[in-house]
Amino acid sequence: MTVRKHYANGEPCWADLQTRDVAAAKEFYQHIFGWSYKDLPTPDGRSYSQAFAGEHLVAVIAPQNPLQESAGTHGQWNIYIAATDTEEIGEDAVHAGGKLQFGPEHVADTGVLAFIEPPGGGTTGVWQAGTHIGSHLFNEPGALAWAELLTPEPQAAVGFFQQLFGHEVTEYPQDDGGSYSTLMVNGDEVAGIVPADEGDDPGWQVYFGVADVRRAVDAAVAAGGEVLVEPEDNTEPGSLATIRDPQSGVLSLIQVVSPN
Repeated sequence: MTVRKHYANGEPCWADLQTRDVAAAKEFYQHIFGWSYKDLPTPDGRSYSQAFAGEHLVAVIAPQNPLQESAGTHGQWNIYIAATDTEEIGEDAVHAGGKLQFGPEHVADTGVLAFIEPPGGGTTGVWQAGTHIGSHLFNEPGALAWAELLTPEPQAAVGFFQQLFGHEVTEYPQDDGGSYSTLMVNGDEVAGIVPADEGDDPGWQVYFGVADVRRAVDAAVAAGGEVLVEPEDNTEPGSLATIRDPQSGVLSLIQVVSPN
């Protein structure tokens, strides 16, 4: 097991869940990942929970803001990309054809946060690390392992992220004539961009690692979740599934090699 101490500019570094019912979400994901939690207060008197795989911080489960609650918004997993200068990214987002939705805002001494949106949509967190670098584990059971943007404008989104973060790109032709694009940092693939199906909302699909994808799916169903994409019968590293939690938050699971 490798504990992360740093994320390079342009790497996905963190994911969190905003949900209507923090307590119920904690119980649900504990069934799947075996997470333990540390509860901390929010400024409005509620609380959010840090999630730990073993002793390592891997995610946060937080309450929705009042606007989301009043609108009946479903649970949402958010992805954050590491940046060396969040303020510069926020300024450049508009010039690159996207939007700056929020920030940049200093979050005490933990880091600097912004939310941007590429052409075609898909809210994307940007995180400049202070004391909080992001997930302490990556591509391990119970931790963030991959993220891909589903968008009606994939090539515009690719250009947007290249301009902001300097990603290199690899294209994989698909049978339907389109392509699956991967964003790369220092020669490593770090995220995907894929054309959205007609009628689908743009957004990031977040993947967490599991040691046994079939067992994780069974645990999700037993805890009240729904399976949107079933894993293959013969599961092995790289096998995928997608689940929906009881508050309608959607998360994908990918089978990774268990640590020794």
